[in-house]
Amino acid sequence: MVETATAKAAKAQHYSFFQGVERNFDKASTYTRFEKGILEQIKACNSIYQMKFPVRIGDKVEVIEAFRVQHSHHKLPCKGGIRYSMDVNQDEVMALAALMTYKCAIVNVPFGGAKGGIKINPKNYTPFELEKITRRYASELVKKNFIGAGIDVPAPDYGTGAREMSWIADTYASLKPGDVNALGCVTGKPVSQGGVRGRTEATGLGVFYGVREQCNVADDMKRVGLTPGIAGKRVIVQGLGNVGYHAAKFFYEGGAIIVGLAEYEGGIYDPKGLDLEKVVAHRKATGSILGFPGATDIKNSLETLEQDCDILIPAALENVINSSNADRIKAKIIGEGANGPLTPEADEVLLAKGAIIIPDMYLNAGGVTVSYFEWLKNLSHVRFGRMDKRFSENQNNSILATVESLTGKSVTDIERRQLLHGPDEVDLVYSGLEDTMIGSFHEIREAMMQHNLTDMRTAAFIVAINKVGVAYEELGIFP
Repeated sequence: MVETATAKAAKAQHYSFFQGVERNFDKASTYTRFEKGILEQIKACNSIYQMKFPVRIGDKVEVIEAFRVQHSHHKLPCKGGIRYSMDVNQDEVMALAALMTYKCAIVNVPFGGAKGGIKINPKNYTPFELEKITRRYASELVKKNFIGAGIDVPAPDYGTGAREMSWIADTYASLKPGDVNALGCVTGKPVSQGGVRGRTEATGLGVFYGVREQCNVADDMKRVGLTPGIAGKRVIVQGLGNVGYHAAKFFYEGGAIIVGLAEYEGGIYDPKGLDLEKVVAHRKATGSILGFPGATDIKNSLETLEQDCDILIPAALENVINSSNADRIKAKIIGEGANGPLTPEADEVLLAKGAIIIPDMYLNAGGVTVSYFEWLKNLSHVRFGRMDKRFSENQNNSILATVESLTGKSVTDIERRQLLHGPDEVDLVYSGLEDTMIGSFHEIREAMMQHNLTDMRTAAFIVAINKVGVAYEELGIFP
């Protein structure tokens, strides 16, 4: 019996994100050596905190529903973002917390996974009202010991940013006077409040580094009919939020052609290429990306994903590519910038077509990687580069002077500035992120080759399960 389009759409609508994560976990666990009990412990959410609290909004009191889930305590603190959305629910937060555990393991960041969410539409509140909600949420986390530099460290996610993280840090510090590491209770803060340079663009930059590394594997590119390298690749990006915008920006700067962009109001497509900054300016002026000069409007945003391209970056919300539309996706490389944009059913369809799927649990780990750097900065109480920048410049100057003296030749002023430059904080952050994404990609690819897999998601889960499983074994907590 052939499944109708309506039936496929209904099935996708009732999709459980957490069950999808468990399904992928179970598939990968068969390739590991761990007994069932350890696998069940790795898979389970350790702590689930559902809360409701009152906040006065205008002349009435609203009861706000919120969550914080700590998926794994195999390493502490736990780590994961906080999102503000009317779609927040326990299943989603549990799934995202689980993905954070596996994500941290894959990129060798020593955290357990966590996630939080408040069920609100932030656009319906003034900044003052959002601050009241955020501070009350933070105080609820403090009351239950669900936040702290050594306990659980939130970060921004969909609907939140540096502003909200600053409010949380200040609330925590006021409730924990004398805690010298108070700023380490949350990451993604403004630089003036203990944040790290490079955090804003970290996830999008990590997406670029990961896809670039995949495109540099000549054998894989030959298999999908593409040439190695990023230059000239046609890219569609869904979402112009923090992740999507920066991913598109770095692809554009890397020589790729941005042929399509999608937002909630619709999408635009131009096979000749779109100027990202002009699109952003157009949207700021008109309130929509639709109507951009020279581009074709696509009223149904999701149909933008089905247009012709080489690389597709879904960087918005989960479940956007599912059993109802996967067979119409033309991209040969799908890089998951968002968490869970492909369902397991979509994976099966696209893998059968020979597409390369770069999974979220690896590809969007740039955010947590740089959050780790910020956390380290907060605990060390010193800016990266402060101790060695001038030393490096002086040493480089001595080496250059020696070379010029021995050769009798001088470098140009531009070359001199490049050679003498000592690393700033953002240089070190970018370098650490690039090294992390490259190293982790090859760990996953090695697992694929070892188990003769074409499914990178399964290989990523294998890598994660092995690391978390070994951590539990070495803790010695199993009698």
